[in-house]
Amino acid sequence: FVLLGLVSAVVAIVFMRATMFASDVAERTPLPPWARPAAGGLMIGIIAIFYPHVLGVGYEATNAALMEEFSLWMLIVLIVLKTAATAISLGTGFGGGVFSPSLFIGAMVGGAYGIVATNAFPELSSGHGAYTIIGMGAVAGAVLGAPISTILMVFELTGDYAITIAVMISTSVASIITQQVHGYSFFTWQLARRGIVVSGAHDVGLIRSTTVRDVMALEYETVTPETSIATVRNRLLTAPFGELFVVDGDGRLSGVITYADLHEAAFDTSHDAELTAAKVARARPTVLAADETLESAVKMFSTSGEVNLPVVDSKETMRLVGVAQEHAVILAFHRALDQARAEQRLGL
Repeated sequence: FVLLGLVSAVVAIVFMRATMFASDVAERTPLPPWARPAAGGLMIGIIAIFYPHVLGVGYEATNAALMEEFSLWMLIVLIVLKTAATAISLGTGFGGGVFSPSLFIGAMVGGAYGIVATNAFPELSSGHGAYTIIGMGAVAGAVLGAPISTILMVFELTGDYAITIAVMISTSVASIITQQVHGYSFFTWQLARRGIVVSGAHDVGLIRSTTVRDVMALEYETVTPETSIATVRNRLLTAPFGELFVVDGDGRLSGVITYADLHEAAFDTSHDAELTAAKVARARPTVLAADETLESAVKMFSTSGEVNLPVVDSKETMRLVGVAQEHAVILAFHRALDQARAEQRLGL
């Protein structure tokens, strides 16, 4: 069963990398996006002319493997062709999923392994069908990144403790090897392509999926470097967040002013003729880029000790585009977490 888990891991890795390769090829092809599904369907149709088993969810072929109706050669051919057909389908956007194909391929892998194991050690073999079920669980668990769910699903289907223990061994081995070699499951890869990183804890994944731009405030008060100190005092009285942002004619941020930054000039007007916004501003303030994640924002708030941070379009141009508030960042995180929990309860 450990060896079957190793074989299943190899097949799962090849399956996922074939799908990734097909997706990359489809994106680089000169065909327009609307024509790619048609091209994918044509290629799958050509395969299906000779091997119709690759079409659909493959229940009939999986059942045939369980009933030990396929030869070793046929099982190997179906592993290769189903992998190719699924990769083409997903890569070109033709339609289809990955759950049923992973079960299909796992059944073929288990069946092929069962034939070899039975011929080599007939007195120790449990029959081709048993290995087929184990292979289904091992490959599907490794591809989907859900070994526990797969093991429970097999147990519910069979009610056989002996097979379930074998599935646990093979699925655990396959999942660990796939995780160590490939780094992630199929669905994690799909999320990564969309810019959603889930490599850390669940809450970290959520906070990384939202950017500062999504939660920043667009109302803020600005002054030019030449603004008089008297005007600065008056503007601070009504400024949102109690801060003024010093920007030049091109909108580039050069400093931040609060009442604390004014020091004696907050109430002493004897030097008003000499002071301007540029002279009292806190130069080189801590800033956030609009495209930074909430994870980065939380770390920045923690290290800077600020409750409000200016947001710029990029740290190269330093053009002011908004203001991030610490409480808004934390609130956005908790809302995302509550939404995720609600979706889990509803089974979404």
